[in-house]
Amino acid sequence: MNAQLPHHAVVYDGDCAFCQHSVKLLRRLDWRHALTYVNFRDGKDPIVQSVPTTKERLHEEMHVWPASRNGLYHGFAAFRFIAWRLPLLWLVAPFLYIPGVPWIGQKIYMWIARNHFNLVPCRDGVCTIQQKKT
Repeated sequence: MNAQLPHHAVVYDGDCAFCQHSVKLLRRLDWRHALTYVNFRDGKDPIVQSVPTTKERLHEEMHVWPASRNGLYHGFAAFRFIAWRLPLLWLVAPFLYIPGVPWIGQKIYMWIARNHFNLVPCRDGVCTIQQKKT
């Protein structure tokens, strides 16, 4: 059964300091309240229970599940989707479709996702999730 919400659901990692800062910024820019922000680690949330992907994928990238519940956007595509919903980003949004930009954008997005522990310090120097040893 699909969860019914009138908003687009931004599904993020609530244990990640970088993700928390990103969502905090999105909330400030979302003065039209077009988005709902869902921590995928809250297993009791109806969106988390029904989002059509795996926990592993949710660990890797932010996802947006549109209010229609048709399709699922992740990574750079999720960012593009969000850009159309935040008025301050409307001028930037069309440029995100220029040939080559989605490819480069996804590469940059994935680099940030892989290095997010180094980009934003964790609380009191301790992260609640462990980094993979490489």
